[in-house]
Amino acid sequence: MPGMGGVNRNVNFRLNCDGWEVCRKENPLSFINFLERPVKERIPKIGVAPITGAIENIGWSEEKDWYIQFFKACTDCGLQICAGDGTPDEKLIFGIEAVKNLQKTIPETKATFFIKPFQNEKLLEHINQALPFASHIGIDIDSYNISTMQNLVTLEKKSAEDLLYFKDYVNSRKIPFVIKGVFTKEDIELIKKVKPDVAYISNHGGRVETSCGSTAEFLQNFADELHEYSKEVWVDGGIRTPLDISTAMAFGADRVLIGRPFISAYCKGGADLLCKKVLELSLLNYSK
Repeated sequence: MPGMGGVNRNVNFRLNCDGWEVCRKENPLSFINFLERPVKERIPKIGVAPITGAIENIGWSEEKDWYIQFFKACTDCGLQICAGDGTPDEKLIFGIEAVKNLQKTIPETKATFFIKPFQNEKLLEHINQALPFASHIGIDIDSYNISTMQNLVTLEKKSAEDLLYFKDYVNSRKIPFVIKGVFTKEDIELIKKVKPDVAYISNHGGRVETSCGSTAEFLQNFADELHEYSKEVWVDGGIRTPLDISTAMAFGADRVLIGRPFISAYCKGGADLLCKKVLELSLLNYSK
């Protein structure tokens, strides 16, 4: 990194990609039972995972142009959009401006905004900037140790008390609160204490130092427990096929988020190839 890579020779990225097939093979009945549900229960909620740093991570020429063009293409393809922040602060501004641009033709457009765990005063500032344009607000709890931001800005490991404050603040504005980066037993304890609207299982695509393993395995093992303390469970990481999406839903995911495949499709072929990829990933779920 920078780029699309990950830490520790991409071990968690590779485990993520393999994990969905492993879960299907280990628990075939759960997967088969899901496929036998009525079609309306199998229609996936698919979103594009948050991505910032378009210049350094994707190789795009202009950061602002990336958000405007990519968000429009995602919306045209029926994807729920996510925006993030980072350093410098203009990355958040560009995401907000891209949503405002979409609202000119689709006034109801909102995005899920994920805020990195800055010091609390700055974190609150970013939340307030995003609130008018947000369907959900989340805190990216695992990104305090992301290597691309180390030595550039102060990020912190947040306590349950910190997260409870921000949850109450966001909920008081009638916006659901998300904790993203749930991937350890310590994170589960945070979920139990904070009770967010959404627990989002993620290891940042293998881009942060965390436990070794796949998001598929974590979902399989802990989705039921997470559902006891949150209204929804989201997941990302290594989802590459319609079978992977169905597997995630079979094991308790309410929404799946996909990053690299959608970004790669858009970079290679624009909105047309992106929409083709979205359709390809949805087909199994709509079939009888």
